[in-house]
Amino acid sequence: MTQPPPPPPNQPPQGGGFGPPTPPQPAPGEGGPNLGKSPQPGYGYPQAPQPPQAPQTPPAPQAPPAPPAGAPQPGYGYPQAPQPPQPGYGYPGQQPPGPYGQPQQPGPYGQPATPPYGQPGQPGQPGYGYPQATVPMQAQSGGSGGGGRKINAQVAIIVAAVVAIALIIGGGVWYASSGDDGGKDDTASSSGGTGGKGGKDDKGGTGGTSSGGEEKVPADPSAKVLFQVPSPPVSKDDSSVVVSGSWLTDKVYAKSGIAEIVGYDPDKGSKLWTIKLDGPVCTASKHVTEDDKAVVVYQPDMPTKAEPSHGCSQVALIDLDAGKKVWTKTGKSGDQLISFDNVTISGGTVAAGSTSGGVAWDVAKGNVLWSPKTTDSCYDAGYGGGEKLVAVRKCGSYDARELHIQTIDPKSGKVISEYKMAKGIEYAGIVSTNPLVVAADVGDSAGDGSGISDFFSIDNKTGELRTRISAPGEQFAARCDTITKIEQCSGLAVGGDRLYIPTEEHEGGGEGYSRTNEVVAFDLATGKQTGQRADAGDGYTITPLRMDGSNVLAYKRPPYDKGGQIVSIDGGSFKQTTLLENPATETVRDVETSMLPEYAEILYSQGHLYMSQVYASELSSADEKEYLAVAFGTSG
Repeated sequence: MTQPPPPPPNQPPQGGGFGPPTPPQPAPGEGGPNLGKSPQPGYGYPQAPQPPQAPQTPPAPQAPPAPPAGAPQPGYGYPQAPQPPQPGYGYPGQQPPGPYGQPQQPGPYGQPATPPYGQPGQPGQPGYGYPQATVPMQAQSGGSGGGGRKINAQVAIIVAAVVAIALIIGGGVWYASSGDDGGKDDTASSSGGTGGKGGKDDKGGTGGTSSGGEEKVPADPSAKVLFQVPSPPVSKDDSSVVVSGSWLTDKVYAKSGIAEIVGYDPDKGSKLWTIKLDGPVCTASKHVTEDDKAVVVYQPDMPTKAEPSHGCSQVALIDLDAGKKVWTKTGKSGDQLISFDNVTISGGTVAAGSTSGGVAWDVAKGNVLWSPKTTDSCYDAGYGGGEKLVAVRKCGSYDARELHIQTIDPKSGKVISEYKMAKGIEYAGIVSTNPLVVAADVGDSAGDGSGISDFFSIDNKTGELRTRISAPGEQFAARCDTITKIEQCSGLAVGGDRLYIPTEEHEGGGEGYSRTNEVVAFDLATGKQTGQRADAGDGYTITPLRMDGSNVLAYKRPPYDKGGQIVSIDGGSFKQTTLLENPATETVRDVETSMLPEYAEILYSQGHLYMSQVYASELSSADEKEYLAVAFGTSG
């Protein structure tokens, strides 16, 4: 679960799809008219924190370079991943503690050494070979809880409709189970999928559907570029701006920009609507309702040098298909507006959390449903949504922290069950709410900034621990932003009472120096590996995206001379079926590999693949090409 080093202070990020001058145009049908040249090296691979060098055109593979000692490198000739940018004006102004609550060490010129809000820290060393078997662990503490969540009589929650120019849509690309409690995920962020029967071979067969899922298998998985969206211009005063958030419905592909959300035709890329925002994106739900409504959090004004952040106080519900704001609300703690760290949707309820406490609103009208009691020692840090609503409630001081994982009734806020984690665990992330799976870095033992050393499988009804799964950072490659986002976990999937995670990269078996990895499965009842393994193939690395029925949809990052793939992994046999394969031309591949699954947003549904950035940065030259999003599609 390796993480990249932070960028130099006050410097724009390197890479991230921000390539050098425009290259020759791709062949017809293999790329759009504006796809750019190879991006600068950056995050996605462990790198020493030196300024990255521009990638070179890969030489013939007969004499590959030897890897540097001490750190694994990408496959030979493979472009480097982008460095995570220095947070710009999409972030609240105050700096939190370093990873897992440790004080930050000052960097050069008084800048913090670790980026704020759970951004990647120093890289660890990925492991080689295959993961070791795990055994079930006894509960650290457990039991069931109940009773109501009292409305805080001391903290006044003032909720008012805000007259806003527009609304924001934001969100991550980690896919949880689709819900039936009054809300569901869209087709690109659901573990339910829409799907079919398997093709004849791993290249897609003659058409049909993938066994156990709803995603159709095309007769020909070869894809072409449907459209690309240029990156928005960034002010010279800001090194980077948060532009996270993308959704796919039957009618629209929606993507956040700088203080706006734009809806595009899913096939043509033409703009269907634009929602202007008062300020930059902060965070948003990954879940949407049955009628394609999402909730977002954004700043009430554009930051300036004098005031770099106005807080993330605006909570709004929007209609993705219509491109309209439904309502906008704020919350107050005393006479201060609450700056929310995370937001989600479950069972017709919008729930937002922060260090100042949480608030829940009704989706239909925006009325306050409940607010958990906030005391000097306890508060709701955040929520996981989807099929069920789960709170991460923090109690106690930092040196004696106790996290309560609570399954709660979305309408009343009543606690249905509660699991108390061992004292001293400072942060936890919600991987899935049904079945309930929580990730944590126990004792800061992951050592790589991924936020994961262990997974906890918990019974929603009783609050008892089913099993604990050890997932050492040097062996596995999933990650969670457990500090503030709560349910922002990526590179893994949960379905059929199993957890699917990728191994770290290791040496491949082909000629020359190449890298590869696998996806393995853990049983959530026993904590043991099932023995199933899906190999990426030499030169490829594979990352789970979401469930499609009983199948796992995964993205395969390509070697330097291939295009990326979307594959369906059969939940029983683990046989892979290729659903989509991108063009292998250099210009198209360079843009694709600038949007690595560790940090970019990747949505796939029915032969359509959408990849997008989560940061926008100032271009270093007028000739430089940079893309916010790119869409691929098959012909059948």
